[in-house]
Amino acid sequence: MNTIITIGRQYGSGGKEVGKKLSEYYNIPFYDKELLKIAARESGICEEMFESYDEKPTTSFLYSLVMDPYALGYNASSFDMPLNQKVFLAAFDAIKKVADEGPCIIVGRCADYALKDYENKLNVFIHAPMSFKKHRIHEQYNIPLDKVKDEAVKIDKQRASYYNYYTSKKWGDLKSYDLSIDSSIFGIDGTVELIKNAIDLKEKSVNPQSE
Repeated sequence: MNTIITIGRQYGSGGKEVGKKLSEYYNIPFYDKELLKIAARESGICEEMFESYDEKPTTSFLYSLVMDPYALGYNASSFDMPLNQKVFLAAFDAIKKVADEGPCIIVGRCADYALKDYENKLNVFIHAPMSFKKHRIHEQYNIPLDKVKDEAVKIDKQRASYYNYYTSKKWGDLKSYDLSIDSSIFGIDGTVELIKNAIDLKEKSVNPQSE
């Protein structure tokens, strides 16, 4: 298996769970928030900065200016760059670093865009209707049922804003991905099987002799 799988996902649709199952099946690394630690270590920017900007819309320019002194050092030539931009570029570099090390699963964080020049990737987007996501969110994140929808809408808006701001594409748009799956139709395990089948087909098309 030589494919890097990037997973964009709606909140509560099971994207992280699908990614972990694929990681276990193929015995390859899984990266979600782990990327923040790698980016912090490689860039010298404190990890808290990555957490505060992680898949969230850009904060005010004033905030960036105020916080900037704490982040200088990622790249001396870029210290006139707003902090959010530095943090994104450091995360971008971390994504490329783990991809260069071999097949892996990367959840969120514009990984499909960061790896746009990599031919051995499969970009997946996982979504589901609120009726499917509601109880998953309630059980996994201990959010009251009457607050679930508002929380899901808020987080998906943040993810969309982050993605749309930093890429030339639109979050959730079919054209942005190779495979878009409604996890409510196939279930989590069925979604995993679909992606495995897609990987097999992709790798056979690249290496027909492997059949």
